[in-house]
Amino acid sequence: MRRSSHCLAFVLFLAAAPLGAQRPVKVYISVDMEGIAGVVTADQLSPAGFEYQRAREFMTGEALAAVAGARDAGATQIVVSDSHGNGESLLIDKFPPDVTIIRSWPRPLMMMQGIDSTFDAAVFIGYHAATTNIAGVRAHTISSAHLAAVELNGVAMPESGINAAIAGYFGVPIVAISGDNVAVAEAQSLIGPMEGAVVKQAISFHAAATMTPDAAQQLVRQKVKAGVQRRASLHPFVVRAPVRLDVIFKNYTPAEMLSFLPIVQRTSSHAIRFEGRDILQVSKFLEFIGTYDPDMTP
Repeated sequence: MRRSSHCLAFVLFLAAAPLGAQRPVKVYISVDMEGIAGVVTADQLSPAGFEYQRAREFMTGEALAAVAGARDAGATQIVVSDSHGNGESLLIDKFPPDVTIIRSWPRPLMMMQGIDSTFDAAVFIGYHAATTNIAGVRAHTISSAHLAAVELNGVAMPESGINAAIAGYFGVPIVAISGDNVAVAEAQSLIGPMEGAVVKQAISFHAAATMTPDAAQQLVRQKVKAGVQRRASLHPFVVRAPVRLDVIFKNYTPAEMLSFLPIVQRTSSHAIRFEGRDILQVSKFLEFIGTYDPDMTP
């Protein structure tokens, strides 16, 4: 009798459900600038550069192309993380009204703030290679001015690796990346066979053979669509816990001062080690060492 009542309830539920109803598809898009088509030097990367306003337009265009590609593949909810420089580079008035934008700093999850286990896929736009890579336009990890290497469990990481590990903690796969040829190949080798939109070929740290913005945006849209469609076949990038973080600074004093903290071990003149219970704790520590300033206000 109980089984019959359960079957009746299930039939009534199906009858009440609207035809064509489906589960929402949530996509997280993290956007940097160094890997955007046309971006090569500091002239594009900061408000002081003569071409920064144009670069903001290029960055926004590629982000919008990623949004369109995700929508083409069925995405119903999209969060975009403005993750370059001051975190205020995207022209947010150009985005559809139902897109959420993450802006400015500090953020406990850095370039992945706002992601959680409800997302189905994540996308990296405008990414660059790691500071330990011998090639790549504007290659660095987190801070080009201060850090010479960032490692997780003994493996040197680009920002794509750190951010993929944060997504992986929540079970979210990285399905597509755009950037120069070095950044895309590096991410695919480390993280997995995501779709790659190579929008420029690296010549040197400050030079590239680049696609035009329109061509790059078309490619990004195609690759993001393909990646979101393939999401079920791509696996999250999971870093084993506890997570050992090793950071090599370009200067001596940061390593010295951070070693005063009982949770930090100084491993060389320029390097420290921190062990987090998971990647989220490591992310907070990285944000702290990159942001803290005794003169900060308010």
